[in-house]
Amino acid sequence: MKGNEESLPDPSPKMADRRPLLKKSKTNISGDSRFPGPLFPTVRRTTTDPPSRQLPSDLRVSVGSDSSPTLGIINSSGGSTSSSSSSSFSDRDWLYPSFLGPHTVRNRITVKPAPSSSKSQKLGKATAGGVQRKVAAVVDEKPPIADLPPVVERKKRNDKEVVSSQDLVTRSHSVSPGRTRGVKRSLVVYTLIFTCMFSVSYAIYLWKEVSRLEGENTNLRRLCSSKGVLGNENIRVLRHEEGSSLSDFDDPQSRVVALYTVVITLLMPFVLYKYLDYLPQIKSLLKRKVNNKEEVSLKKRIAYMVDVCFSVYPYAKLLALLFATIFLIGFGGLALYAVSDGSFAEALWLSWTFIADSGNHADRVGTGPRIVSVSISSGGMLIFAMMLGLVSDAISEKVDSLRKGKSEVIEKNHILILGWSDKLGSLLKQLAIANNSVGGGVVVVLAERDKEEMEMDIAKLEFDFMGTCVICRSGSPLILADLKKVSVSKARAIIVLASDENADQSDARALRVVLSLTGVKDGLKGHVVVEMSDLDNEPLVKLVGGELIETVVAHDVIGRLMIQCALQPGLAQIWEDILGFENAEFYIKRWPQLDGMHFRDVLISFPDAIPCGVKVAADDGKIIMNPDDNYLLREGDEVLVIAEDDDTYAPGPLPEVHRVFFPKISDPPKFPEKILFCGWRRDLDDMITVLEAFLAPGSELWMFNEVEEKDREKKLTDGGLDISGLQNIKLVHRVGNAVIRRHLESLPLETFDSILILADESLEDSIVHSDSRCLATLLLIRDIQSKRLPDKDKKSTSLRLSGFSHSSWIREMQQASDKSIIISEILDSRTRYLVSVSRISDYVLSNELVSMALAMVAEDKQINRVLEELFAEEGNEMYIKPAEFYLFDQEEICFYDIMVRGRQRNEIVIGYRLASAEQAIINPSRKSEPRKWSLDDVFVVISFGE
Repeated sequence: MKGNEESLPDPSPKMADRRPLLKKSKTNISGDSRFPGPLFPTVRRTTTDPPSRQLPSDLRVSVGSDSSPTLGIINSSGGSTSSSSSSSFSDRDWLYPSFLGPHTVRNRITVKPAPSSSKSQKLGKATAGGVQRKVAAVVDEKPPIADLPPVVERKKRNDKEVVSSQDLVTRSHSVSPGRTRGVKRSLVVYTLIFTCMFSVSYAIYLWKEVSRLEGENTNLRRLCSSKGVLGNENIRVLRHEEGSSLSDFDDPQSRVVALYTVVITLLMPFVLYKYLDYLPQIKSLLKRKVNNKEEVSLKKRIAYMVDVCFSVYPYAKLLALLFATIFLIGFGGLALYAVSDGSFAEALWLSWTFIADSGNHADRVGTGPRIVSVSISSGGMLIFAMMLGLVSDAISEKVDSLRKGKSEVIEKNHILILGWSDKLGSLLKQLAIANNSVGGGVVVVLAERDKEEMEMDIAKLEFDFMGTCVICRSGSPLILADLKKVSVSKARAIIVLASDENADQSDARALRVVLSLTGVKDGLKGHVVVEMSDLDNEPLVKLVGGELIETVVAHDVIGRLMIQCALQPGLAQIWEDILGFENAEFYIKRWPQLDGMHFRDVLISFPDAIPCGVKVAADDGKIIMNPDDNYLLREGDEVLVIAEDDDTYAPGPLPEVHRVFFPKISDPPKFPEKILFCGWRRDLDDMITVLEAFLAPGSELWMFNEVEEKDREKKLTDGGLDISGLQNIKLVHRVGNAVIRRHLESLPLETFDSILILADESLEDSIVHSDSRCLATLLLIRDIQSKRLPDKDKKSTSLRLSGFSHSSWIREMQQASDKSIIISEILDSRTRYLVSVSRISDYVLSNELVSMALAMVAEDKQINRVLEELFAEEGNEMYIKPAEFYLFDQEEICFYDIMVRGRQRNEIVIGYRLASAEQAIINPSRKSEPRKWSLDDVFVVISFGE
């Protein structure tokens, strides 16, 4: 053993401070239940180090389950002895399982030898029993923590370590380094607190001494004054300076107190920042309570409170800046007073001047005043920089709010538009024209878009708004706060536009907007016009909104207009004139001077308007279109007219008319027609129902689209159409793609009376793709029709248009347009103008007509009843009738005479189109002037449908 001890290298001086290195080991589990406790098997660790690394005789103490230490001596050969024969060690030592945690390992007491020490040599030669008794005595003594010697005593650098038997024993409850550091920090905290308290107490003591001396000085002066001693030049008494307002701060001792106060005030923030987290621990120690719960540090809680304060209260930053300014003035004045000779009031004023103007400190003299003045000026610059930042942020936030459309609109009697769609441009145009007569108005647009983008898109319209102001705001119509921001309760009309989503999603969103409008606390002053996409969803919106809601089903309006325009060529242009505000439109107004007159006299009493109906006051405001001639106007009744504007007409004296009898010519019988639908619309079942009412028996409706025939019947049946109940129409199904020429050539395109190119349902979400498809279908159909014309028509066309060879294909398509009518549904107004100029289509219907209808209903919600009746398949409708129904060829009469003759047919003549003109004239201006008419002329009338 001695040789082994001498062969080992000297241990490093730092070995006692290091944790013992863990050896690689393997764990064996045997059936030997020597491990204390019946639940765990025996766990052994077998040393895998090479033999040369084996340590000499070592002394180890293990703690068993009964908390009593067991001493074992491990010799150089790996053998061990134990104080108990029943728990003797073999060549392996016991280890606890890893899942018991690191605390089980710390309970082991390990004794390492010191080869260079004489005591350790003697200990190595001692018997096992003697060592056991010695160590057991040491363990049983359980000295207190304060009496424990250090683990290792170091001697000189070149000497070897000497470890005594008492120094080798470490207990599990010894003081850890972390706790030692905590005790040291606590001592530092207590020292600082004691220093601060002593300084403050000393400052208070000095202040009291100064006050006492000043009192004695005052009493002494009073006593000397009473005895006349002050007149003696040899006796001098301390006097206060007359100009000082604060006499307590004018002596050297007060300046010392001020200096201490400044120094302590400067040091306190750093001390508090560093030791702020120890305040709860000190508080718990003073209360003698042990708080083992993990709590958030005091710094984090204070930072959180400051963050919440600045976030919740908008003026917290300004108040903090104000307090910082006041503190800097007071603290800087106190510092100046401590280092200068002036009074405290003068020091406060100088502090303010240094803060307000950083250049005022240039004339300071002395090191102390200059350092203090520079510090105050630096703080002043920082404060003013923060102030400028706050002001700049406030201005930027306000400008940004204005730019993003977050500010409130303070308007009344304005028109509010909720939402954004492709119809907005034409809608704003119509509203501007309507407001032109009153010098303009205000239109507010609220949409979920950026304000700058909306204004840029409106500016691209390049339209003169004629005094109408368009205000854009960014927000959601579903939020009451955003609705209040645009003065929704003071608007005279609210228009809810359909979104660009599919029909069901758009109508669902419109329903939510209506619910939001009904929740406005102040109520609504005006009515609400809602654009719907599907006719089936209209009753639900009306149920929710009540009487304030007026609905305009855009899809249904376009579909019905397409059918009327297909059956009556030229009617589309008339509808465009009536729906828009540029020409004549509908107005309802009361004229008391007409009370007691019959409608036949009211009809010719307006030189600048044409009466079309009466709003009956006795029948809850019901509008009667085309009433009987003998209807007598009563008090409260209003007259429905077609006029240029609401202030351009008034009743006048009755003109002289020739009420002559004109033979009534019956309408020609209806003939079966052949109509083609290209594409599939969502409301195709409603269009078929309207055609069933208009067409004669034996008519055919060809449907050409990509929907399978069985799916078509299912969709039509689900829409409410009784296919087996159709009496006038026969449905013919063809499946194909309308943009493939081969599919179109399989159809007899030259045999159809009317062709309707519909915007396909599959592309209704994309206006560009839908218009491109309709335009391609229109060009292909016209080209196929032109190729199938008779040879004589081709020759005549080529001879007549020989000078236009570069555009001969357009001329051929225009020639084909004389053979059949094609009505195209183009959604974008820009594409519509391109197609209309080429004249290869009879008419193009677009969303602009829907915008016109929305604008009319927004100006007067009663007009919606008129439009609903004129668009319906039953009741009064608009027709184009030939001139032979009202006059003879080359007869010279005035327009009033034609109106009187129309009343014999129970019709109201509202306009005409001459044979030599391309546009119809609605509400002609000079109605009493006679003119010569031709049988080729046509008249526009409102008549009850047959």
